[in-house]
Amino acid sequence: MRPGPGCMEIAVLLGERKPDLKCRNPIPATMNSRSDQSNVDLWVFGYGSLMWRPGFDFLERRSARLVGAHRALCVYSFVHRGTPQKPGLVFGLDRGGNCLGIAYRVAPAKRLATIEYLRAREQVTRVYLEAWRRVWLDDDPQQSVHALCYVVDRGHCQYGGRLSLARQLHFARQGYGRSGACRDYVLATVKELRTLGIRDVDLRMLAERLKGSHRASKS
Repeated sequence: MRPGPGCMEIAVLLGERKPDLKCRNPIPATMNSRSDQSNVDLWVFGYGSLMWRPGFDFLERRSARLVGAHRALCVYSFVHRGTPQKPGLVFGLDRGGNCLGIAYRVAPAKRLATIEYLRAREQVTRVYLEAWRRVWLDDDPQQSVHALCYVVDRGHCQYGGRLSLARQLHFARQGYGRSGACRDYVLATVKELRTLGIRDVDLRMLAERLKGSHRASKS
């Protein structure tokens, strides 16, 4: 069987050549001492599909803000919403700004199982770095917790950086992977943001273009 494309091959497929591209080995079993604190609640911060499809049991769901990073459609998806030959795009937590999302509180008894689930889901190609960040609940400066989140690795070959609307539209239209169509992923996330009262003009514009192209293809 032919091995999957390497990072330089991937750069060619994307129409780019990036220096010093890295693709990571499988994630180690233990990444952070906080992971092993099985006697305390686990908080998980979601900013993309975790907002509308967490996939794990939780005790509490709260709106939350993370300062120092923002939500960006900046990760080429090779597994869940695309392939290396036809990548889709998924969200990453990229540095700078702040991000409104959802914080989930998980019971201590389910802490390790939840972390294992998230690693299997988010770390297929290790484009994300597992991190613990302080988030503020309900925008209340008196209520903050340390939450597990997945931050994009800017040195990874799947990091797309700041893409134009046209490029985002291209990858969102073409991507289809293990978890389905990239188009559906983007639209579901934008719908959830709207439900939460989170305004993102650029994402709404992308969603309208995706809906428009879908209507045109069916007419």
